Amino acid sequence: RAQAGAPIIQDYNPRVALTVLPLDVRAQSQSFFAPFDLTFACDLDFATMSLINAKTRLVNRAFYAAGTHGLYGFAFADLISHDYILKRTVANIPTALVPESATRAVVAATTVKEGGANLELVTKRELYSPLVLANSSPLPARYTANRRLLRKVTPLLSCLRAVWDFERSLARLPSHSQADLELFTRLATEKHKELQLPMETLTAEFLRDFMQQLGAEIAPLTSLVGAKVAEDGVNVLSGKEQPLQNLALFDGGASDFPVYALHPEFEAALVVGEVAAAGVVGELPGVVVVP
Repeated sequence: RAQAGAPIIQDYNPRVALTVLPLDVRAQSQSFFAPFDLTFACDLDFATMSLINAKTRLVNRAFYAAGTHGLYGFAFADLISHDYILKRTVANIPTALVPESATRAVVAATTVKEGGANLELVTKRELYSPLVLANSSPLPARYTANRRLLRKVTPLLSCLRAVWDFERSLARLPSHSQADLELFTRLATEKHKELQLPMETLTAEFLRDFMQQLGAEIAPLTSLVGAKVAEDGVNVLSGKEQPLQNLALFDGGASDFPVYALHPEFEAALVVGEVAAAGVVGELPGVVVVP
C-alpha cells in the first residue's frame, strides 16, 4: 500500500522528502521510531497499534491511531505530555497557574504587545494515556454522574471496544456468521455495561448497521478522518491550539464527532505529580496540589 500510494502522495507534497519502508513495523525496535516527531498508525489491528504506541512512548514520541469501518471511524492521540500556547486578549483577572482538569493545567502566562493591543500567551500542559489503558478506562466522571449525558454517548464506543476485543481473541474481524454475530453482540453488550451506559442506547439497528460496514472503506469518511488527524498533528508540531484529548469517534451517518477523554482512574495521581513538578499550585477534585 505504501509503495502504491507513494507517487500520488509525493505529487501532492513535492517539497517533502518521502521515504517508503516496505517492512513489518511490528518487528522494529523502539529506536526505529525515535527519528520521527509523530507516528500515525492507520487501519491496523488493536494489538499492532498498542505495540507501536508502547514503542513510541519508550522514545518519548507522539502517537496517533486512526481507522474506519464504512461510515464509522476513530482517531486516538497519545502525546504523553504536551505543552501548547494559546493567544488571547488580556483579561481583567490575572490567569492563575492551576489545574483545569485531571489532565490539563495552566503552567505559564505572559503578556505581549501586538499591533498596539495587549495579548496574553497562555501555556497549557496536557497529559495523556497510552491506547491500551485508554481502551479499558471509564468515561469521565461528568458523564457517569449525569444520566442525560450518558444517554448521549455514542454506542460506537462500545462497538469499537468490542471489535478490538474480538480481534485480540481471534486475530480477525467478525464475519457475518451466526457464531460471530452472537459473540460480537455479547462483547458489545459487556462493553456497554462496563461504561455504565443505558442499555436502550445499544440498539439492534445500530449493531446491525455497524456489523454490515466492518472492514469497508468509504473514501469521503477516510478523507475526513485523515484530515482531522493531520490537522491535529500539525497543531501539535507548531505547539498551538488545544490537541485531541484523546479519542474522537466519527459517525458519518449521524454527522456526529464526539471526543472523549479516557484515562484510568488512578491517572489523577500521576497528573498531580506532573503538575506539582511544574510548580503549579491549585486544586483537583478532592486533591490538593502542592509544589
